[in-house]
Amino acid sequence: MERIRGGQTGKSVSAAPGSVPATAGPRALDVGDLLATLGSFQVGAGSNELIDQIRGLEDVKSAIAAVQARASVAFDRAQRREQAATGVPSAEQGQGVGAQIALARRESPNKGSRLLGLAKALVSEMPRTMAALETGHLNEWRATLLVKETACLSIQDRAAVDEELAPDTGTFDGAGDKTIIAAARAAAYRRDPRSITQRAAHAASERHVSLRPAPDTMTILTALLPVAQGVAAYAALTRHADSARSGGDTRNRGQVMADTLVERLTGTPGGISGIDVQLVMTDRTLFQADSEPARLQGYGIVPAEWARTLIAGGRAGPDARVKDAAEEQAKDGEGQAEVNAESTAGRKDFKVLLRRLYTAPASGELLAMDSRARIFPAGMRRFIETRDDTCRTPYCDAPIRHIDHVVPWHNGGTTSLANGAGLCEACNHTKENPGWNAKTIPGGRHQLEISTPSGHRYQSTAPPLPGHPRAPATPGVPATSPSPSSRAPSSPVPFSPLQAEAPATASWSPASPVTHFSMAGMLLENVLPHRTSWN
Repeated sequence: MERIRGGQTGKSVSAAPGSVPATAGPRALDVGDLLATLGSFQVGAGSNELIDQIRGLEDVKSAIAAVQARASVAFDRAQRREQAATGVPSAEQGQGVGAQIALARRESPNKGSRLLGLAKALVSEMPRTMAALETGHLNEWRATLLVKETACLSIQDRAAVDEELAPDTGTFDGAGDKTIIAAARAAAYRRDPRSITQRAAHAASERHVSLRPAPDTMTILTALLPVAQGVAAYAALTRHADSARSGGDTRNRGQVMADTLVERLTGTPGGISGIDVQLVMTDRTLFQADSEPARLQGYGIVPAEWARTLIAGGRAGPDARVKDAAEEQAKDGEGQAEVNAESTAGRKDFKVLLRRLYTAPASGELLAMDSRARIFPAGMRRFIETRDDTCRTPYCDAPIRHIDHVVPWHNGGTTSLANGAGLCEACNHTKENPGWNAKTIPGGRHQLEISTPSGHRYQSTAPPLPGHPRAPATPGVPATSPSPSSRAPSSPVPFSPLQAEAPATASWSPASPVTHFSMAGMLLENVLPHRTSWN
């Protein structure tokens, strides 16, 4: 394929032209030929023919997955040879290969590493499972299950289990996921019971808690625990819920359990205390009941009414005093509003802080942000976290853990907003490997280009703030982001654009003190309200 394009919110990706190794004899079929063939494929008319085509295409998908696995292993070997030739120590060879595969497959770096491990197991250790994938007896997911359930075995034992199960002979025709998992576990246990026992003991060291978004402004809090602890925690919540309901509580069992979990974790009856929750919304959404959605950092897009209700302390609609206090402090140039909400059942006073965000009218690029309502002293870090939202590596939606230079400091990169990017921990370490480079591209919104050791290039554009279209940034537009140009000082100075850039002609409109404020050509269209506590 000469060009690969990927679609992801706020990120655009392109790969440089690649080549296919020349082979002796007739020209080898390349990916472009395969795509051309599929493009000319005609969907059948009758029901029987259509079902046959769907089944045949499923077999084709499996066969392509097998070829992709072989190509991944070949790429890993080629990269290791190239790294060895450049003097990379053997212990460090292969670093970054999974990340390159992830970019090519439009997956996250974490999944790219898992896909490379799957490919190695299939190609080198489980030939019969590989044959089943090539012939369509197994799809990629079910081949993954077999690889996963034999991961704790030695190479010899894994190969023996692969031979025993013989999936390429149709052993698992008609079998579901649970049947395949049970068969693989039983075979693995018969081959090496000690390794299976050790695997169970090791699993306890991988306990963790995770949080991921769910629809309708909900989240899923997950805890991976040893079975005894997990059962005990669930039983405690169940007993409390049953006791509450028997005492006349009108909530259903699940609601009581969820509320009790939050109360016992936070130590407050029905809420969270001392936690910074950041919302990005337009001033129109906050003050004028506009329907433009807001963005909750760490979650994503939320409805406008829901955001206003959160700011107002849980009542239906925005609290008038939030607006009044914000206006009063905005007139003083503070950009901060502290509001004491009326005490109601189960609620105490909370504090709301407003931080002004300055965006370019045409592109929606975040240019500056008010730093006077600061909770953390690292103003530039806050700016980049708000601008980037999630890890800036294409296809990686992981939370931002590191703020680092796009062009490394030791290579002359400046400590500036334009040269900063938010990355997850894995992606930040990957870009330090030999052959990886990054640079910024001038444009309407912050853009960076990542080049990999294979010579492919991928571009990432910062997502627009609420109230702006999701069109890509226009290339060639000079950057106007106010940013320091010197290297990082030994003691960072909080970034405060109002103190450094506010012109003498800046003024506030009496009708809407936030909407019409301009600063050196920068239009204030977003505000960042965040609650530091609520009960």
